[in-house]
Amino acid sequence: MNTQSLILVNGQRASAPAHHYRGTVEHAIHSAIDAGYRIGRAVRLGNVPGSVIGYNISNFGRFSGASYPLLVETEYGIAKCSMRELSPA
Repeated sequence: MNTQSLILVNGQRASAPAHHYRGTVEHAIHSAIDAGYRIGRAVRLGNVPGSVIGYNISNFGRFSGASYPLLVETEYGIAKCSMRELSPA
């Protein structure tokens, strides 16, 4: 099994605790898993082949995990994706 080091990036979050949107990110990730998008799954992002390498757990920002729950590695890099952007390879 291939392994890959991941880098932790500190975000620019305000000091106040964020509002928790109950279940939205968790629901999106579970829906993706239930749809077959598990880690290691070969997918296509348009015509670009890739594979699911993880799940986006962010609760805030433009590309939150509620809308873009999948992390997909392609030859162009890693992208946050929604299920509607992908198809099984």
